[in-house]
Amino acid sequence: MTPARVMPVSATGLGVAEWSVWTTTARLVVTEESALAEATAVVFEQLAKVDAAANRFLAGSEVSRLARGTGTPAAVSPLLAELIGVALAAAAATGGAVDPTLGGPLLDLGCPDLAAAEPTGPTAGPDRPQPSVRRRTSWRDVRLDGRMVTLPAGTLLDLGATAKAHAADRCAVAVADRFGCGALVSLGGDLRAAGPPPDGGWQVLVQDGPDEPASQVRLAGAAAVATSSTLHRTWRQGGTVRHHVLDPATCRPAAPVWRTASVAADTCVRANTWSTAALVRGHAAERDLRRAGVAARLVAADGAVVRLGGWPA
Repeated sequence: MTPARVMPVSATGLGVAEWSVWTTTARLVVTEESALAEATAVVFEQLAKVDAAANRFLAGSEVSRLARGTGTPAAVSPLLAELIGVALAAAAATGGAVDPTLGGPLLDLGCPDLAAAEPTGPTAGPDRPQPSVRRRTSWRDVRLDGRMVTLPAGTLLDLGATAKAHAADRCAVAVADRFGCGALVSLGGDLRAAGPPPDGGWQVLVQDGPDEPASQVRLAGAAAVATSSTLHRTWRQGGTVRHHVLDPATCRPAAPVWRTASVAADTCVRANTWSTAALVRGHAAERDLRRAGVAARLVAADGAVVRLGGWPA
């Protein structure tokens, strides 16, 4: 992680810090400017621990070491056990649409370390033929018993979506609890607010790029918004642009029915679970989101906007 750029906003009494992490921007806003420096250190520490546990691009991370295992039960840190539990719960809630065992198929499709990859531009048009990928396991093959994890040999976990969302939840709650102030933590498309909000609530712009449809929402108290996208985190393979949201049924990038899916919920994990599932489920997303009882905003491939479940304004 690069050093934080601290930007106190004296006119409003808020303190803001931001820095680069995981191919995106981390942003911390607190309602007590005097707490900003210590709160930033808390968030830095939390994110570093998640990185060491769940970054599949780090050879020394826990998930990378698990992938080199023989398929026998292995002890993991309490944090990684927590992150795997969160990922398995997301898989169960979505009927497997959000699956944490897709690290291997992503590598087979040429997914690079996106922190070092060149931008490719958005995916567009119908789903093109994809190269075949090797057989893989599914989330149902992962066993978690306390801190003991059993994976089929060679399984590389991809916890990126739920781990980042869970990190946003952990960080916002930790700052609010420790300093008794309002805290908003944004990790790219994952945003969580905790503690007492500023006057007028948290004003959040939901927009996946300068040319994309925008929505200004107000969050009061503990609330979260997550946006998943097929427009970013892309790479080229054989002249074709791929994106990172795979359909577990095919191990291929989900068809770009939706350019972006945003969900508002009580936690960032829940919001991210259903925003990711919406991209995977494609035309069935509206039905699934209604059944899940979440507020959502979908942007279709042609730019049309669909709002569901009382999307906040």
